[in-house]
Amino acid sequence: MYTGSLRALIDELGRLPGVGPKSAQRIAFWLLKVPGEDARRLADAIVAVKERTTLCERCFNVAESGNLCDVCADTRRDPHVVCVVEDPRDIVAVERTRQFRGRYHVLHGALNPLEGIGPDQLRVRELLGRIDAEAITEAILCTNPNLEGEATAMYLARLLAPLEITVTRIASGLPVGGDLEYADELTLGRAIEGRRAVVP
Repeated sequence: MYTGSLRALIDELGRLPGVGPKSAQRIAFWLLKVPGEDARRLADAIVAVKERTTLCERCFNVAESGNLCDVCADTRRDPHVVCVVEDPRDIVAVERTRQFRGRYHVLHGALNPLEGIGPDQLRVRELLGRIDAEAITEAILCTNPNLEGEATAMYLARLLAPLEITVTRIASGLPVGGDLEYADELTLGRAIEGRRAVVP
């Protein structure tokens, strides 16, 4: 039905996360319609990101052809506060808030024994090594508020507690614009637990 090259393209596109067979087919036929230079530009961008993108030697964020990522290379950032995240994409989310001016540490996952992910599969050892080496005074545990993220945060809190640094966890609770009647018990409970004083 399809030519060999078109079938191969559809198969490869179908391997992308969130792209099903129908979407893969639609993208493949769209690529057939665009001018050749547009398709080459996309192919060149894919090749370039694979060739030039590495991991930061300090925090394991993505970096381009250098030793440090843009955050670690920024001397204006507070080197004594580190925000621990699961994935480089989480850094983008935190940066959008414009509330954090420290550095990061990317674990590249969360504890998940069912999938065989333990501390040795994460960048935990490297985090512990940074505490003394960089005179870190606070670690903000910014893992996802799910079962794996909570387990990872608790594990890290136990490891970091004896190092005499401040260990904090991001607050969780109700989203702005949310209704109490739709909140689950755990979310509402955390919102109550993390309440703060109202200053008139």
